[in-house]
Amino acid sequence: MNNFDKTAYWQDIDQQHHIHPFTDTADLNSRGTRVITRAKGVFIEDSHGKQYLDGMAGLWCVNVGYGRKELADAAYNQMLELPYYNNFFQCANTPAIELSKVLAEITPDGLNHVFYANSGSEANDTVVRMVRQYWNLKGQPERTFIISRKNAYHGSTIAGASLGGMAGMHSQGGPLLPDVAHIDQPYWYGEGGDHTPEEFGLIAARKLEEKIEELGADRVGAFIGEPIQGAGGVIIPPSTYWPEIQRICKKYDILLIADEVICGFGRTGNWFGSDTFDIKPDLMPMAKGMSSGYLPISAVMVGERVADVLINECGEFTHGFTYSGHPAAAAVALENIRIIRDEKLVERVRDDIGPYFAEKLKTLADHPLVGAVETVGLIAGIPLVENKATRKPFDKPGTVGTICRDACVENGVIMRACGDRMVASPPLCITHGEVDELVKRARAAFDATAKKIGKM
Repeated sequence: MNNFDKTAYWQDIDQQHHIHPFTDTADLNSRGTRVITRAKGVFIEDSHGKQYLDGMAGLWCVNVGYGRKELADAAYNQMLELPYYNNFFQCANTPAIELSKVLAEITPDGLNHVFYANSGSEANDTVVRMVRQYWNLKGQPERTFIISRKNAYHGSTIAGASLGGMAGMHSQGGPLLPDVAHIDQPYWYGEGGDHTPEEFGLIAARKLEEKIEELGADRVGAFIGEPIQGAGGVIIPPSTYWPEIQRICKKYDILLIADEVICGFGRTGNWFGSDTFDIKPDLMPMAKGMSSGYLPISAVMVGERVADVLINECGEFTHGFTYSGHPAAAAVALENIRIIRDEKLVERVRDDIGPYFAEKLKTLADHPLVGAVETVGLIAGIPLVENKATRKPFDKPGTVGTICRDACVENGVIMRACGDRMVASPPLCITHGEVDELVKRARAAFDATAKKIGKM
């Protein structure tokens, strides 16, 4: 078979049997799947041999880049020694034990206990059960409400989708989890009106207090938020937002959950987004960059306040997964963190490649479609707008973003469209030259988009 025949063969099987996540399968089948066959560094390659600069690190996760033999060796060696055993029945495995110690070292102060799962969605399911059981054990079982934000993403299970604030997800698979409420997001560029960012940060944060008082403080157990909303379009909150959120949580004695699934493990120029924004969470779900996506693993870091109650007053915590603390996944996560530490990737994002990424991306600000370029570390959101001066969005949200996403693929760069916000989140190992290439290809895609919609 030549490469074209192989591609057609794989596409045919895929069409017959594979239902893809977050995909209009009928539309995909009409166009054919792009079959990805290999990857190295920051580049992926399809079955036709075309290379793409992966500006999304897979799904925000391949922090150390593709093709790291050390991670493959860690999985291989662990599978030869102990491929699997569960962490039930008074048992544990050495990689999960060692990983627990390392995670306690690198996470914010006070997060010294770990509960393992396999995905960000499972981690957030775990958070729901921990919050509600914590308040039950504290003699306040009525504090079942968890407050989240509109346009937030916390996973796609029933609990994760309920915590998230995306209308498209809420419209499918209901009824959703009860006792979840949502407040406005801190999206100054799109929703801040005439307020300064600092003013709007306070306005958005105080929506939490309004919602607590509406529901009744004795009914609210926790607030959950991503330090930066990732899948919502890389919504970077104003500087006033998180301090005010924390003041309100403390005032009403509610638990604070920082969802670090996207922001964790160096993405923002610190180990965690909580470090970047000085958030002091009680619970911290994380995944993705924990193993750089090489094997599925996630965890919830549990602060002393919650851990003390769950450990000393709960008895059996009737929650967990067959693969919680899987030895091979834990071994890969350990090696991944070693690489991040030894190669000083967090410091590199903070002091070198992050600032360079911001500087080069900002050269796109003169483009007729680009309303702003917003970055922290190696994560960026770029709103495409009808009118740059007034920040007016396009009339049909998502249409221009989809056109631009496809133009990016045609020009050999992977960026994601979240509505009409183009987002990027490349591997932390990306070089200066590769950043230059990413920006060059992105500009070509933006030009193609502008021409297609008559803006250039």
